[in-house]
Order: sequence, then structure tokens, then C-alpha cells
Amino acid sequence: MDKAVHQTLESLILPIIGDFGFELVELDFKTEGRSWLVRIFIDKPGGVTLDDCVSVSREVEAVLEVEDPIKNAYRLEVSSPGLDRPLKKPADFIRFAGKSIKVKTRELIDPDGRGYARKTFTGCLVGIDGDLVKIEQTDRKGGFISIPLSDIAQANLEIEL
Repeated sequence: MDKAVHQTLESLILPIIGDFGFELVELDFKTEGRSWLVRIFIDKPGGVTLDDCVSVSREVEAVLEVEDPIKNAYRLEVSSPGLDRPLKKPADFIRFAGKSIKVKTRELIDPDGRGYARKTFTGCLVGIDGDLVKIEQTDRKGGFISIPLSDIAQANLEIEL
């Protein structure tokens, strides 16, 4: 995504989302097939309803129509982040402490000294301490690990069945 377009979109969208009392979880602007797509994921404590998404979509669409930051034709989608919500900001790792998560790192690491490096870790999110994400692993061996936030490529809540 073009950083300038992303920053412009974010600066236009954040006030709208904030006025509704929502949090911007993720903003994507990319090609999908032959067309462009602006995808906005919003969240709030207690979750997001379809009516919430429709309301935000209408407001964002009106602002984007007036400001015209995107010169190509595009589709706008507003939705909740879903049950497997991505965790990106330090506040996410505080808010969702106690929940099951899956973390993928940028490089192979061995934070628990098991003798083999890997990129995928699952367990119960303990929280964040400084820039270290703390996880209690829920596999056979268990144990606590700490992964620097800067090493995390992707972190998501795990669907608990």
C-alpha cells in the first residue's frame, strides 16, 4: 500500500471512527482482482454489530467522496475483526490478556530453550511487559515465553471452542 495514501486515509477515517466510540483495528488499501479495495476493521468492547458497520461505512463514504483521496475506482468494506482478531498494538496485548493467541514471528526463534527454533507459538496471553509479549504455552511441555513485539510478524486471538 502506498504510505501516503494510507496516511491520508487514516487521517480521514480515525476521527469518524473515534466519534462512534470505535477503535481502528486495521486499514487496508489494495488491489483485489482488477479493482481497488478499502477495508476497515473496527472494534469496541462488547463487539461490533452490522448496524455499527453500516453507520461507519456511510460516514466514511461521505468523507471520502468529498475529500477524494483515491483517484481510482474502489470498493469500501467496514467490518469487525472477527473471532480471530489481529493483535497489533501494545494495548491489544493488555486488553486481551487471558485469551488464547497464536503468534508468528518474522524469524525462527527459540525463546524457551527447547533446542529447536520455530516461528509459530500458541498459548494463553499473559500480557506485555515493556516490549516483551508474554505467553504461557499450552502444549505438552508448557512454560512461559517472552517474544519482543518487534519480532512478531502476526498475532491473532485463537478461536476457543
